[in-house]
Amino acid sequence: MTNMTNTQLHAKKELTILKKTVKDPIIEPFTEEILALCEAVGKSGQSGGSIPYTAGAIGETITKLLMQETLAPLTGEDSEWNRLSDDELGEEMLYQNNRYSSVFKDKDNRAYFIDAIVFDGDIGGAFTGNSIELSNGDTVGSSQYIKEFPFTPKTFYIDVIDSRWKTKEEKEKGLYGDWWTHTIKDEKQLDEVFEYYDKK
Repeated sequence: MTNMTNTQLHAKKELTILKKTVKDPIIEPFTEEILALCEAVGKSGQSGGSIPYTAGAIGETITKLLMQETLAPLTGEDSEWNRLSDDELGEEMLYQNNRYSSVFKDKDNRAYFIDAIVFDGDIGGAFTGNSIELSNGDTVGSSQYIKEFPFTPKTFYIDVIDSRWKTKEEKEKGLYGDWWTHTIKDEKQLDEVFEYYDKK
């Protein structure tokens, strides 16, 4: 290969050493594409000051694309939604976002993110989906309404105190029929959630 850039020459040298010293490196099938990317970056006129930012942006972009994540906020446009259920069958009409599978829209055209809140228990670990009772008797769950589009999904971690319960009979017999309740440690943590989301 002629007229290689310094970036591409360095990449070719290191990839050759990797192949010789590591058995079946996972990136070997993509050597040609990696060298082509290094050539493009080498020819783009990056300086020593800008290359760390450019390399970081390229790496983050490739990671997101390979993980099938979004690069830009959700638009909420009709083309982003797939219909999941049919009103004629007596089911509630539901749409799923085809760019971000944890975002849905109901028959009233209200979009929501099912992982808006993750509850972080002090004993049982993190969980989603459950409704936690608040001090005013209301409840809050993981799913929350999206205020507006464009929208970037954001998850808030809320600390909860876990309590594990068993009936006296279950304790005596060593049965597993226990259950859990959860209390939010500091309900002020929810203020930030409801600046970003509407309560569902």
